[in-house]
This record gives sequence, structure tokens and C-alpha cells, in this order.
Amino acid sequence: MNNNIDHTDPAKDMNTERGNGGETHQRAGDDTKVLTTQQGVAIADNQNSLKAGSRGPTLLEDFVLREKINHFDHERIPERIVHARGSAAHGYFELTESLEEYTTAKVLTETGKQTPLFTRFSTVAGNKGSKDTPRDVRGFAVKMYTEEGNWDIVGNNMPIFFIQDAMKFPDLIHAVKPEPDRGFPQAASAHDTFWDFVSLSPETMHNLIWLMSDRGLPRSLRMMEGFGIHSYRLINKDGKSTFVRFHWKPVLGVQSTTWDEAVKISGADPDYHRRDLFESINNGDYPEWEFGVQLFTEEEANAFPFDHLDATKLIPEELVPVKVVGKMVLNRYPDNFFAETEQVAFCPSHLPPGVDFSNDPLLQGRLFSYLDTQLSRLGSPNFAQIPINAPKCPFANNQQDGHMQMQVPKTRVLYEPQSLDLTRPRESAKRGFNSFHEQLDDGVKGRVRDESFADHYSQPRMFYRSQTATEQAHIATAYAFELGKVDTAHVRTRMLSHLIHIDEDLANRVATALGMELPEPADAAAPVQDLGTSKAVQTIGLTPDSLKGRMIGILVAEGSNSSEVKKFEDAAKAQGASVKIVAPNKEVVLDDGTRIQADERLAGGPSVMFDAIVSIIMPDQAKKLAKDSSALDWFNDAFNHCKAIAYCGATDEFILSKLPVEKDEFVTPLAELDAFISNAKSRLWEREPKVRDLA
Repeated sequence: MNNNIDHTDPAKDMNTERGNGGETHQRAGDDTKVLTTQQGVAIADNQNSLKAGSRGPTLLEDFVLREKINHFDHERIPERIVHARGSAAHGYFELTESLEEYTTAKVLTETGKQTPLFTRFSTVAGNKGSKDTPRDVRGFAVKMYTEEGNWDIVGNNMPIFFIQDAMKFPDLIHAVKPEPDRGFPQAASAHDTFWDFVSLSPETMHNLIWLMSDRGLPRSLRMMEGFGIHSYRLINKDGKSTFVRFHWKPVLGVQSTTWDEAVKISGADPDYHRRDLFESINNGDYPEWEFGVQLFTEEEANAFPFDHLDATKLIPEELVPVKVVGKMVLNRYPDNFFAETEQVAFCPSHLPPGVDFSNDPLLQGRLFSYLDTQLSRLGSPNFAQIPINAPKCPFANNQQDGHMQMQVPKTRVLYEPQSLDLTRPRESAKRGFNSFHEQLDDGVKGRVRDESFADHYSQPRMFYRSQTATEQAHIATAYAFELGKVDTAHVRTRMLSHLIHIDEDLANRVATALGMELPEPADAAAPVQDLGTSKAVQTIGLTPDSLKGRMIGILVAEGSNSSEVKKFEDAAKAQGASVKIVAPNKEVVLDDGTRIQADERLAGGPSVMFDAIVSIIMPDQAKKLAKDSSALDWFNDAFNHCKAIAYCGATDEFILSKLPVEKDEFVTPLAELDAFISNAKSRLWEREPKVRDLA
């Protein structure tokens, strides 16, 4: 509880004066920084432009106004075409187990050393001003400032991608973005052009079913897995190559929202994920991930029942276990959002010696595309000199000039070989980056895709059949919702023909929800395999039995029992949860006379923002709230979203009794504190079929 409310206005002590028109002027004192132009000229008046008389026209000679407006007019840079909406944080990477056997990269061989990094999370489809909680793939990009140069692991929160070849990326994005003739829907895949494209592109089926799963609705950026997606190579001191896939596993576990919650959160707080990241770091609850690798040889890869160079295929952990070798901790929010989060430039081509690319055709295309888009977005090949992008190790090259060049080379020589300046940098065969000397076949050059990429349904089938029954219901319901937004009948039919190959029960559930008959199965380019299931791809099945990272909302009002509030607050925090006080007003007085400031007003703090809720209110306040729709929604939504509820007698008598809230094992009186704390660690998914229709 925040009972330290300070209403003192510091503006009174800031040399505040009123101008002729009643405008506010705050004058600098002897110990105050003076406002200046970009050229360092002190500004006398920051409230009024220079005019010919108090009511006359503004004068063109006002260089202060012109500079201020000119800079304002040019504040925006082109947003990213994809991953435009992002949130990020600084932190460090620490290696806990050396991979010296596999690579020469120091960041992967020297244990115990903390390497600074910057991690950006993002949605894919929406623009910069869209919401945090759409059903979407999330970007998960990590820039490590290693002593051998920057290393960017540019991945997603899903281990695969929609397409197999970079040639198709513009088509995928054009299909999922707002339709060009109408400019909507924003940040949504539930429309005709997206489903038309994916239903004609069977390679998209695997990433599509991940998107329809709970993984498409993360509870928090801190509760997402991250994946490098592609196979890379690690190269050791002997030049030997080992294939690798990179994993980031959240210490808080993988957790998600329901679709109904995600929709309501986007209205209540479109910055929900960004705020959660900011608050967790501010509170010292630093987000943390384990860093793991899947290591395998070319011979082992040849025995896989799929092609590991196909970005639409994951490598099941049951086939190649993830070896945890390090951790990432995010412990500092950006000092300036634009300078860092917006201007950071990730490129898969940024990697240190000892790490190399594979021949994955999607990765190969990304190596060109990411550099190209930074040149367009940031306006200059000198984007690497922006502080957030600059290496923290020594760097030197012969590049010169260009837009916004920040360096001042003090030499007559910016080329090599040369003999006029012995201090200039030269290549290093020993320390330099060396590509793996791969023995290539004598295939014929052409626009061709290998037959090993033809199996589009086996892994989606594995994914669906690996889920818990609740997660399967969520997937079927998601397909039904999305296809229910598709007006073109043959697109819906075509999509159902693909689902039959994935799982006939899934196809039937979706068809029934849409009121459609099942069509004939689509033509499969390769036989569909029944692969072993994998628990590692679940979400609900992996939810940790812990309150750490969760948020508890406690509803109070005038006269609420202070000791009860403190008891629940202390118990939740002792288990690692965060607590927010919700009240009808911003300030309330409790029964002991303490005036506290609520974290959220009830009208602006719906229960979708919390993982569990508690109500501690007096009868007179309960009677009032029983007539308040936001209060009724607060309890109704928590129940419908399968959350734990702890209630006082007044809440029960005047509110819960009027709602369709069943007193199941997750709805408990205040006296059962231990039961509530235990329940708040998860959700009662058995309740869900009683409160909503699932496909």
C-alpha cells in the first residue's frame, strides 16, 4: 500500500512567473541548467515567438522558433516495416558452461564473464502505435556487445517461421498487413488476404498452428521463450563445424493470456507488455532467461525425419536436448526510448568469429534484407555509429564520409594495402572471421527448392497432438475465430482441407464452429508422418507452480480493513508476486485512518490486468459497487478467465450473489488465505467450458 502521499507542488520553488498573457515562465537559477539552442545560445523566452507587436505577425528572423519547429517537424524516422512496435531493455549475458569444444567465440568459451547486451521484443504485424496484445508472433532480438564485435541473435518467440525461402517474405507481410484498398485491419491476421495466402502456401501450416495456440498471446514479455529459428554453425579452433540452434528459456516459465483477456487488455492498457517490462525492472524483479543450445552434427542432421535447413521445422528437444550454457538478465530500462529502442539496428549478419551461417535459404535472404532495411530506415550507412548500435570493443576500418558521419579519421590513408601510415588497421588471419569451408555438391544452378522441404504437415500434427486438452480447445477456437472473419468461402474451405492433414478432430471442431462441411483433404506434397509428441511445445502444461512474476489485484474502498489488506499483500509478495491496489477513487481512507493512494482506479484497472484478485470492502461500499458495471465486470471477468478470487462477506452478499459466479475451489473466502495463494499460481481450466463456448 502506498500511504506516503505527497501533495507538495515543486513548481512553486522553480522561479515560476506569469507573463503578460498569463503564460507560465520558469526561470533558471544560478544552480540550474540554462535552456539553449542546438548551437548553445541561451534562450530568454521559451513561451512566445518573436512578433511585430504583441498582436502582430510572427517574424521570420526568430531563429529560436525556426530551430524548434524545424526539429519537431523532422522528429520521426520511417518505422520498421515489420516489428515496428517494440519494447527493449539493457542487461548482460553470462556464460556458465564453456563451448570451447565447439567454437572459438570468446562469448561462448569464457565462463563467468558478463557481456553487455540489449534485447528488443516486438509484435510483427502492427504499426508502431498499435497494441501490445494482438494474436501475433513476437520478435525476440538480442544484441550482445562482445569483445570480438557485436553478435545479433535475431529471432522470435516461436522456433519456426511461416516460409522456407526469403523470396516469399514480401508476399507474407503484404498478406497479413492491412489490406491496401481499405487500410484495415491493424495488427490482425483475421482477414481474407492473410488466410488466402496461407491456405495457398502449405509451408505456413506449422507456424500458423503455433500462432493459433496460446503462444500467440503471451502473458508478459518476461514469460516468452526466444528462438534463433535457423540452424547456425559453431566453428572450433580446428575448423570443425557443429550445427546449433539457439534458445532463450524464461526463468518465470512460458505463460499466456486467453483470447478474451487479450482483447480486453488491449482496450484497458494497449501498453500492457511495455509497462510490465518497465515496472518489473524498476521494482528490481529483473527478467531472466536461460540460454541453451541444441548441438548436432551433419551426420545426425541427415538422420532427422525433416530437413533442419527448413525454417518451418523445429528440432524436438526429445530428439536433440537443449543444453543450458548461460543466462541473460535484463536490469536496466532504456534511458531514452527513441535513441535506443527505436534506433537499435539488428542484423543476423552481425556475429563473432567462431559462429557461422548455415545454408537455410530464409536465413540467407535475411542476411541481405536486414542490412538493407537499416540503410533505408536510419538514413545512412553510418548507423553503426549510433551509440546503441556501436560495438563496445575496439573497432577500426577504412570507411569514410556519408550522411551523419560522426568519426573524424586523422590520416591521409583510408585504403589498403598501403605504405604511408603504419598505424592503420590491417587484416588478421588469426583473429579474423573465417567462413566454414563447406564441401558443396555439383548441383545445377537454378530457382529450385529441395524435396526435403516438402513435408508441410507432420510437425504441425506433432505440435497439436502434443498439447493439453485445454490448449487444443484454444487452438481450435482460434482457428474458428480467425476464419470466422474471412468472408471468402473458398478460402475457408481451402484452409479446412489443410487442417484435415494436421488432425481430423481439429478440422471437425473448426468446421462445426463455422457451420461448414469438411472438404476433401488438400494434396500433400509428401507423406504425413506421425512424429513423437513433445511436451516442450506446450504452454499451459509448462506453467510453473509459482507466484513469481504474477500480479495480484486487491480491491479496497473507504473503510476497508487495513490489516486484511496488509495480510494478503504480504503473503503475495512473500511468494514473489507483485500487488496493485484497486479502488473506486484514487485515494481512500482505510479503517485505521490511513489514507492510501490506489495504483489503479476501478474503472481503469480491470481484472484482466491481474492474475488473481482479492476483494476487501465494507458493506456500504459493496452496496454501491453492486450498481457499478465496472465492479461487476471486475469479478465476472476474473471468474470467466479461470482465475483465483478471494472475497469478504460483503462482497459475497452484495456482489457475487448477483453474478453467475460458482463457488468452486478457486473462489474462496478471505479466511482461506493459504488456499488463495496456492490457487493464484495457476488457473482453474476446468471452469472454462462452463463460461464460454470452445470449438
